[in-house]
Amino acid sequence: MNESAPTDYETLRTAITARYESLSNRLRQIAGYALDHPTDMAIETIAVISKRAEVQPSALIRFAKSFGYTGYSQMQRAFQTRIAERSASYKERVRAAQDAEVTDELGFEHSLLKRLCTSNIISLTELSESDIYEKLTLAVDLIEAADTTYVVGHRRSFPVAAYIAYSLSHTESKTHLLDGVGGMLHEQAQCMTDKDVLIAISYSEYAHETADVVSLASQRGVAVIVITDSRISPIVPAAQVFLKVLDAEVLSFRSLTGSMSVAQTIAMSLAFRASKQN
Repeated sequence: MNESAPTDYETLRTAITARYESLSNRLRQIAGYALDHPTDMAIETIAVISKRAEVQPSALIRFAKSFGYTGYSQMQRAFQTRIAERSASYKERVRAAQDAEVTDELGFEHSLLKRLCTSNIISLTELSESDIYEKLTLAVDLIEAADTTYVVGHRRSFPVAAYIAYSLSHTESKTHLLDGVGGMLHEQAQCMTDKDVLIAISYSEYAHETADVVSLASQRGVAVIVITDSRISPIVPAAQVFLKVLDAEVLSFRSLTGSMSVAQTIAMSLAFRASKQN
């Protein structure tokens, strides 16, 4: 292994993020998967990762070598440092959720609900053990100081955006949901000023409408809070606060449980702050 090759997860994550734009398309695809699924990278075989990332095993080896490793297994050890201090059962719980099949043995709906619940429990555990707490405090600080809070989220992220706007409206926080009704999204966003804050929610595949609003906010000096699923999301560079949330996925359907938990935390924190001031 090259002496410059990262030996721990945080150093490797920083290196991948820094070099992301300079990587080839195939290696960039792997980088995106690695940043979004570090647990998979730590515990799964190269065959499983290649299938999930939709690349050839040889591409994963090439990716590892580009960061100074002699092969995939050496790079994997860096990812494993991330979960080394977690409970011994963590690997088994993740595997159980991934390998469980939805069957008709108990009834399809019963089996599906159990699978969803198990996957969401693991996702929420991951979220609760992440470094999101200080960032949540910063997000609430920005909202509390802003004249107006604007919220935008399209496609899968729209329910989260709608919930945040609804909840904040009950905390005496002036809030506007940029829903783009009637094709008026750009006109709605034009009302933002540098005294406001924008909460932008977007998940892969990222909605260009949300990215356009974030770009406009950045140009106007509006503080931006981003809730998304990857450090390489196109709206992250403009963020004053970046909240990474990886929701559970079952049968290609992605949950919003983690995202809603973050949304509720923001709204409830603001409400409690307001109650202490009264």
